[in-house]
Amino acid sequence: MPLKPSQRIKLDDTDDKLFYDYPRFVTHVDEGFIQQLTDVYRQRLKPNTRIFDMMSSWVSHLPEEMQFAHVEGHGLNAEELARNPCLDHYFVQNLNANPQLPLKDEDFDAVLNCVSVQYLQYPEAVFSEIHRILKPGGIAIFSFSNRMFYQKAIQAWREGSEGSRVELVKSYFSSVPGFTTPEVITRQSTLPNILQWLGAGGGDPFYAVIASRN
Repeated sequence: MPLKPSQRIKLDDTDDKLFYDYPRFVTHVDEGFIQQLTDVYRQRLKPNTRIFDMMSSWVSHLPEEMQFAHVEGHGLNAEELARNPCLDHYFVQNLNANPQLPLKDEDFDAVLNCVSVQYLQYPEAVFSEIHRILKPGGIAIFSFSNRMFYQKAIQAWREGSEGSRVELVKSYFSSVPGFTTPEVITRQSTLPNILQWLGAGGGDPFYAVIASRN
């Protein structure tokens, strides 16, 4: 078990549905991060395949030029998901209350999760479900930065360093037999030079942890 009971605790332990009850039509990372994520999708995803965008919102950051057979969305706010033009279908479910996905075995070629893994209280169960719904050879891509809703992130994430968070996500994959050894992509996101001159720094760091179903 990667997490101890204390490591699963959130500062705000009210029902997650209440926190996400109203839509947030914003992006939670900068343009440099988004571009790098789209590039990873462009390199790792294949056209005309089935995609599950888990813990999604009103944007999925998929390459505009790529066509997929089906994109299934999931999240906690129906209004956000309804606005997402990439999704062919979506459903609302609190994975911390019920991690079992209402999806068929071996039905997806890829599972995506962008800047949301830090909110999972029972990642072992969720990653087991990811393995179940992936086709053999299917890929899972978990991307994140250093931003979060602090009160909703689990203790293990809040109190960790950026490096330890990478190791944490790797351990989630390793907790489920049948995933390949996780691969890590780490890049410093780059804002346009004018923003750096204005003191905005180098932008949001980009991390992705990637594994496939054996």
